[in-house]
Parts: sequence; C-alpha cells; structure tokens
Amino acid sequence: MCNEAARRISLGQIREDWSQIKIPLLFPEGLPNMAPLDSIRITDPTVIIRAAASDAPGNALAAELVTRRWSWPLTSGPGAGKPLYNLRSEGRRFGNSASGGRCLIPVDGFYEFTAPEPGQKRKTKWIFTPAPGGALAGDYLCIAGVWRTHESVGEAFTMLTGTPGPDVAPYHARQVVLLPRARWADWIAGTIPSADLIAPTPAGSLVAARA
Repeated sequence: MCNEAARRISLGQIREDWSQIKIPLLFPEGLPNMAPLDSIRITDPTVIIRAAASDAPGNALAAELVTRRWSWPLTSGPGAGKPLYNLRSEGRRFGNSASGGRCLIPVDGFYEFTAPEPGQKRKTKWIFTPAPGGALAGDYLCIAGVWRTHESVGEAFTMLTGTPGPDVAPYHARQVVLLPRARWADWIAGTIPSADLIAPTPAGSLVAARA
C-alpha cells in the first residue's frame, strides 16, 4: 500500500501539460505552494486536480488545482479513526458530485517497501518514477484518486489501488492506479465508467530505484 510519495514537479510544468491537452486549468483558491517535497505522507496536504465548473459553451470540461489533505479518518467499523489513504478500486464505481468525486494526484514518484535485506533491520525503500518513453507519456505521474467532504477534516482525498503491473509486482501485491496523459481528462470528467479506465500499468512504464 502506498503511504508516501514525492512531488518535485513545478506548477509551470503542470500548467503547460494541461494546456497541451487543451483543458483549462483553474486555481479557485489561488496559486498553491509547490515547493519540492521529497516526502508526502498520510495526512499531509498536497495538490490534486479535479473537474471544475465551466462557463464555456456546451459546459466544456475545465480542471481546477487545489491543495487537500491526503486521507480522511474512517468513522465506523474495526478501523474507526484510522486514516483511509488507499482505497481498492475493484468493484466500485466512482463519479462526481458536489460533495466528492474523482481527482488526479500529480507526483514525481511513489514509494514501496520490501523485506529487509540480509544483515539489515529496516525494510528496503524503493521509489518508482516514470520510465523515459514509457506508456505513461510524461515526466511525472498522475495517480487516480477520489476526494470527499468529511465531517471532521473537510475535503480530503485518497489514492486508488489495483492489480500491480509487471514493474511493481516483484515489490508489492498492490499498486496505486496510474493514468496516462491521454486519460487525464476522461478520469476527472467522470462520464466514462471508472472500470474502463483502470488497468495495470504496462511493463516498462516505471523505473524502480533504492531510495
């Protein structure tokens, strides 16, 4: 399960990429602080991108970038009070509403941990970043997520997980859902069924390195 990520991408790069796919990117709360972060952990704030209201003819899609908390606390069940930072995507439908919906979490990489190597006590930490020329077609990653309004923490988001692709499977039994640039708009729009967009990341999409 992913409980840490890195975000070093600049705001300028994000703006340029959304301009290239011809989706307006709005900042309803002003320009965010995009100082490089080598470690974003559960309950930390970071930027997300989601659908925004649009005055364009035909209600054309626009996106908005806002800063939100990673995870909201569970309110019932055995895990009550614990942060929900990853959510299994299988068997669920994700749409958009005024109180929650789909989002993308832009990061430079995400971390996973494996058993300690011989002679070591701590687990081995790995960072996964986009492979040059890989299927994700970009210099950074966009993780599929959902956001919601929670009674105790306000708006917050969680990352979706699914079956790992060949690049991650040797390290972990689950993987955050990654969307290629060609699917960013489809995801936040919320009109295409989520099951049609979620799939294991193709081989050669990610590079793993010891962190």
